[in-house]
Amino acid sequence: MVKSYLKFEPSKSFGVVASSSSNIVWSSKDKTKSSAGQAVVAANEEVLVWDIKKGELLSRWKEENNRALVTAIAQSKTDPDLFAVGYENGSIRIWDSKIATSVVSFNGHKSAVTILAFDKTGVRLASGSKDTDVIVWDLVAEVGQYKLRGHKDQVTGLRFIEPEPVVQEEDGEQALMAVDNEGAEGFLLTTGKDSLIKLWDLSSRHCIETHVAQSNGECWALGVSPDLSGCVTAGNDGEMKVWALDVVALAASAQRVDLSQSVNFLHDRGTLHRSSKERAVEVIFHPRRDYFAVHGVEKNVEIWRIRTESEVKKSLARKKKRRKEKLAKNKKGADVDMEDEGADDINKAEISDVFAQHVIVRTTGKVRSVDWAIQQGSKDLQLLVGSTNNLLELYTIVGKDKLKSKTDVADYNKALGVDLPGHRTDIRSLSLSSDDKMLASAANGSLKIWNVKTQACIRTFECGYALCCAFLPGDKVVVVGTKEGELQLYDVASAALLESVNAHEGHAIWALQVHPDGKSVVSGGADKAAKFWDFKIVQEQVLGTTRTTPKLKLVQSRILKVSDDILSLKFSPDSKLLAVSLLDSTVKVFFVDSLKLYLNLYGHKLPVLSMDISFDSKLIITSSADKNIRIWGLDFGDCHKALFGHQDSILQVAFIPHNSDGNGHHFFSASKDRTIKYWDGDKFEQIQRIDGHHGEIWALAISHAGNFLVSASHDKSIRVWEETDEQIFLEEEREKELEELYESTLTTSLEQDADAQDENREVAAASKQTVETLMAGERIAEALELGLADLNVVKEWEVAKASNPNLAPPQRHAIFMALGNITAEQYVMNTLSKIKASALHDALLVLPFASVPMLFTFLNLFALRSMNIPLTCRILFFMLKTHHKQIVSSRTMRQMLDGIRVNLRQALRKQKDEMGYNIAALRVVGMQIEERSVKGFVDENWEEEEKQKKEVRKRAFASLS
Repeated sequence: MVKSYLKFEPSKSFGVVASSSSNIVWSSKDKTKSSAGQAVVAANEEVLVWDIKKGELLSRWKEENNRALVTAIAQSKTDPDLFAVGYENGSIRIWDSKIATSVVSFNGHKSAVTILAFDKTGVRLASGSKDTDVIVWDLVAEVGQYKLRGHKDQVTGLRFIEPEPVVQEEDGEQALMAVDNEGAEGFLLTTGKDSLIKLWDLSSRHCIETHVAQSNGECWALGVSPDLSGCVTAGNDGEMKVWALDVVALAASAQRVDLSQSVNFLHDRGTLHRSSKERAVEVIFHPRRDYFAVHGVEKNVEIWRIRTESEVKKSLARKKKRRKEKLAKNKKGADVDMEDEGADDINKAEISDVFAQHVIVRTTGKVRSVDWAIQQGSKDLQLLVGSTNNLLELYTIVGKDKLKSKTDVADYNKALGVDLPGHRTDIRSLSLSSDDKMLASAANGSLKIWNVKTQACIRTFECGYALCCAFLPGDKVVVVGTKEGELQLYDVASAALLESVNAHEGHAIWALQVHPDGKSVVSGGADKAAKFWDFKIVQEQVLGTTRTTPKLKLVQSRILKVSDDILSLKFSPDSKLLAVSLLDSTVKVFFVDSLKLYLNLYGHKLPVLSMDISFDSKLIITSSADKNIRIWGLDFGDCHKALFGHQDSILQVAFIPHNSDGNGHHFFSASKDRTIKYWDGDKFEQIQRIDGHHGEIWALAISHAGNFLVSASHDKSIRVWEETDEQIFLEEEREKELEELYESTLTTSLEQDADAQDENREVAAASKQTVETLMAGERIAEALELGLADLNVVKEWEVAKASNPNLAPPQRHAIFMALGNITAEQYVMNTLSKIKASALHDALLVLPFASVPMLFTFLNLFALRSMNIPLTCRILFFMLKTHHKQIVSSRTMRQMLDGIRVNLRQALRKQKDEMGYNIAALRVVGMQIEERSVKGFVDENWEEEEKQKKEVRKRAFASLS
């Protein structure tokens, strides 16, 4: 009989505040104003929404089958509930934050999405990727419109430039130069790591301007001012370049067909230098005020201010005065008024006169991403900062207008933060309480106690650089071993440090374990000794009184000296043996009572990092940096099996602690290769591979009941994997792994073939073959064959029925009967309409040309019966575009197309008449409503006030033209 095993599935993930793979986005959607706002951040493969004020998690956006890291997030300007999220595998999902579900998904990039941007109307999305392509997506039709190629390295900045229609004076009256909004698609500004800044015309889909953005190599960030009058690019060595953008000329060029002379819309206005020499990561302009933030991967954010027109004029006047004085000194009273008239002209001002550094915000951790926090009614400058060390902070910055005098220096303070639900550094050790309800996680600087059921952080303690930890019997006290050689006891209930013992004189404590009887603990360290500690309750005098209080103390009872550093130690469950792994790659097994050597286990080529002994004390497993797991018998010390377990060092192994289901010899291993594997120690077989972490897995803990395990990784997440009732068979698991491997190679090979002809073109189709599109293509081909066969059967029956009216209906395919005796064309239409709009084009590309005539047969029927005309047209036009040469050269296809044209025109005419009728009726209804309603009152001065406000906000980017 084939043995079956129970599968372990991911159930919970916590411990991450914000991962450093993606940018962060501030969202102030809260209408109640009870919240300070929300931060939308990446947490490995999920997106989390935090309430900054309360520090609580509001929602978690996660898709079951997605394991790729989140690498970019953007919020729609028109619909604040819509977010675009880009992933490491090149896919993009549009999420609706109200219902926390993915609405649309796109696949077009070959590698990680680096930046996303919505346009002004919120109907288009542009994405830039590490594969150097920019793709523009249509969110209404749910398709990729086109791919723009021009950058030679990853795209680092992206912004839609959509100028307002220009007002021109003509014969004394104002005439709106109609930028036909239907025709004009606007422009796109992009920067790349190849140090280029490019301006693309989206109407003609080509690059109209290219400049070298940075003089010293790469360009890493692009920030565009809210009024589109200019932009700032930033690169290495703290260099920032300021560019003026001639929006008026851009808007004018949108109508003109020929631009006879080459016009530059982007003008270099000069270079600014940041105080730091690190490479920049982001440049972000404040949407409403004249400030922008810029930062690299360091512990500060620089806030720059754009001076007002009057300030710039004053500065220029001061400079002019100084120059005059200097000249006067030199010429001793000669005629000095030789300055040019335009010296105080803003357009001629140096860029350092226009931009001034406002303040440098020093942060707790290295900054990964920032966003301006804009709240209704708040006039403060607020900046949300996401750090690389799993932390979110909100800083309030004093603006220039709040400073009382010129000499005052702008200040800032940390207003709020989200830091409790995660460690700042990698978790090095995990321990579960005896009832499996609490989890202790220890890292460099902190020890946290979690409630496993609710994933809430109950306690946080400050500790040293923790390397190992364990709950003591009773689950009230946690013991921690640190890199400094201290054993620290923490009381969970009172959240206090009970005692700290300098156990190993400054040498790291690599391992500790509580004795199975719960009365003592053993610690092993880099001082080549294992020390045994007894728990003693000592009556300690309270200072200044005669009273005493009981206190838990660690008292050293014995010491075991060995020849090398101890990396790991384990008691056998029957408490007779103690196994110790040394830095010299050996494992020594001692008797606990006499500390005499019992067995020497040789075989590993590199040091053993972890080991465990089975419930019956018969097997010991050891895992090493040599990527092998060895299974040994504890009776004779013979090696039963050496398993090549992982692709990198194996950091943890652990047996299931009991044998209730006959699984006492099953064990788990966790490695630097980011996987956990489940093994059968008797058959030496891998049962299951558990993927999910995005970094090396440092720690592993198995519940005492054996029904779940907890793992902690470099990606800062703590994940719980629960045993399910689903059975797995080893053969099926192997097949599944091979299938996954085949599918991944299949899509990449298809991708290479399809893209060959587009390689040198600036514009290409935004397509990408995935397993989903391949399967959809196969479904279409299958439906066409079934449908055509059915059409022929029905045709023959109709011909026969003409001569024999009493003829019984034909025997059709079982599928048509099962679906309620539907027609063949209805079945094909259902198959086509079930395919996602974003995957349809790629699915149609899978079809061989031989099946195109079949498809056209059905398209003709769709047009004839007016079935889903938009979809019919879309498929027809795409197929004509793709197979144009072959279709034109085939006589039968041309006849077929004539038929389709006639039927389609009739259907479209009918639809046009219907729509015209409906629009006319709506106009009439609208007029009736208007007549009945009361006219609205508008303040006469309102428009003028708005104009004045806009004038004040005009930037001093001042175009050079």
